[in-house]
Amino acid sequence: MDDKSLDSNNKRKFIEDPRYKQCNKEAIYGVILGLINMAWWYIFGYGLGSKPVEEYSYILGFPSWFFISSILGAVVFTILTFIMVNKLFVDMPLDKMTKEEAEEYIMANEKGGK
Repeated sequence: MDDKSLDSNNKRKFIEDPRYKQCNKEAIYGVILGLINMAWWYIFGYGLGSKPVEEYSYILGFPSWFFISSILGAVVFTILTFIMVNKLFVDMPLDKMTKEEAEEYIMANEKGGK
C-alpha cells in the first residue's frame, strides 16, 4: 500500500470508478428504450388487434396490428438501438483503473462534454 491510499486514520480510501456514472446512464437509456418498445407493442398490438377479425386490414399478408407491433416495431427499435449506442454510449476500457487514469478519464470527459 502506498501513502496515497491511506487517510489520516490509516484506513483505505474508497475511490469510486468514474465509469460507473456513464454505465448507470447507459443502463437507464436501455431501460427507457425497452419500456418504449413495450409501449409500442402494447398500443399497436392491442389497439389495432382489438377489433373483430372481419374488420382487420392486412399489410403484406399480416394483420396490420401484428405487422406494425411486431415486424415494424422490431425494425424501428433495432435502428433506434444502433443510433443510441453510436450517439449516447461511450467506448471505455473495462480494465482496473489507477488513480491517475481515473483522474485523466474524469478530466477528458469534462472537457468532452460527456
